[in-house]
Amino acid sequence: MARALGIPVFLYLVLVREEMGLAILTLVIAGATDYFDGKLARAWNQESRLGELMDPAVDRLYIISVLIAMFATQVVPLWVLALIAGRDILLGLLLVVMKSKAIPPFKVTYLGKAATFNLLYALPLLLLTDSTSGPISDAAYIFGWGFAGWGIGLYLLTGLSYARSGIKSLKRG
Repeated sequence: MARALGIPVFLYLVLVREEMGLAILTLVIAGATDYFDGKLARAWNQESRLGELMDPAVDRLYIISVLIAMFATQVVPLWVLALIAGRDILLGLLLVVMKSKAIPPFKVTYLGKAATFNLLYALPLLLLTDSTSGPISDAAYIFGWGFAGWGIGLYLLTGLSYARSGIKSLKRG
């Protein structure tokens, strides 16, 4: 829940204050807390159903919020926002149908985590290209779009996999 509170802070920093450095720091802190939260929960056997549902939901909210902010500041084109948001909307609708039939949600896969990892690293790097210049901006651009390419591809691939799994569950259920 605490990690989710960073979303409006991030949006405020980008869209209102135009403080890209602080916005990137907010994303770095959110990413680190996401990693350590999961690691500690598993190590201390504190995993919960709420955590299983909240973690990917907050990840999705971060990704969509960052993409909206990046589109608004003209860092990414509309097609990137549309692909990622469209995948999440379609899977969200499928999850609603599955829930109405008492079918449990998809299990997050390793590739799904890899896709999210790539996107969560790509987006701050792409924001960095908008707030700096010179070699740092150039490197951020190259690595940012590298992570984004892999992230978008894996995100769409895992979306198809989750959708296929959900549809099979609905047919069986």
